[in-house]
Amino acid sequence: MNSDDAIHVEQLEMFAHVGVPDHERDKPQRITVTITVWPKAGLHALDDNIGSTINYSAIARLVRDVVDERRDKLIETLAETIAERLLRDLPIRRLRIELRKFVLPDAAHVAVIITRDGLAN
Repeated sequence: MNSDDAIHVEQLEMFAHVGVPDHERDKPQRITVTITVWPKAGLHALDDNIGSTINYSAIARLVRDVVDERRDKLIETLAETIAERLLRDLPIRRLRIELRKFVLPDAAHVAVIITRDGLAN
């Protein structure tokens, strides 16, 4: 197995109720989430079978479900919850998430980046 094998979803765009002031959580705001996952199994023996890999559509759907159900003050909390759910529900040994929010008028974006390891099985 190649430990560098990864699946990457770049800037998945959605709208979230996130922000410290109440007015930021009242109306959904644009965020993007970039996710890199390192599967528990390598990509070398997939035999062109989607059932043998982590479907990137499943990653996107799971992230959207988490974002839709949350009302967090901090993007850090939202990123952590996304990581926990991905690690719990998919065969991932490691992941990296960058969650961007477009809230400062004089900056392209603000972001939090987290890296988490799954439980060894």
